[in-house]
Amino acid sequence: MYMEYQHTKMRPLDEAETTAVFEKLFKFTGNNLKNIVENPSHEGPDPNPGRYCFRLNKNKVYYVSDSLVKRATNIARLNLVSLGTCIGKFTHGGSFHLTVQCLSLLASNAKHKVWLKPTSEMSYLYGNHVLKGGLGRITENIVPGDGVVVFSMSDIPLGFGIAAKSTQDCRKLDPNGIVVLHQADIGEYLRMEDEL
Repeated sequence: MYMEYQHTKMRPLDEAETTAVFEKLFKFTGNNLKNIVENPSHEGPDPNPGRYCFRLNKNKVYYVSDSLVKRATNIARLNLVSLGTCIGKFTHGGSFHLTVQCLSLLASNAKHKVWLKPTSEMSYLYGNHVLKGGLGRITENIVPGDGVVVFSMSDIPLGFGIAAKSTQDCRKLDPNGIVVLHQADIGEYLRMEDEL
């Protein structure tokens, strides 16, 4: 499946790809996924707001306004490297993974959130999991496996991950217990700048 993505040009997602992307986004946003899909775009010369859409270029998925897609038709498809915001990529096996670039999109529409104490922020930004001892606050009704956006106590989005424990289990967890399994953080912009 990876070879199929290698030589393709930027194009709309097919049905299976759209399902994979929406399932992953839904895990973090819940019913707020509607806000992402129906978000009006106010860029470009058209006075009426447009829409955002998802496009695939090689193995990366981009969230981009229709207006920008139309204007990009002036660029030769083989020369087009990127367009809009990269939100994730399909792996060699065909599964979809969100990347750190989609953090602002997730943070503004997050269903479940955790806030880190200032002393734990650096540990998280180095790629470590969120431990109970570093937890400042947590939203209610989180169950294991839910997508969680991680914030600093001053509401700055730091990254996202998967809940390892429910909100109730976190209350009685020892300080070294893992609360959120790390998936991505803004420290990747420095640690992995050549890959992003």
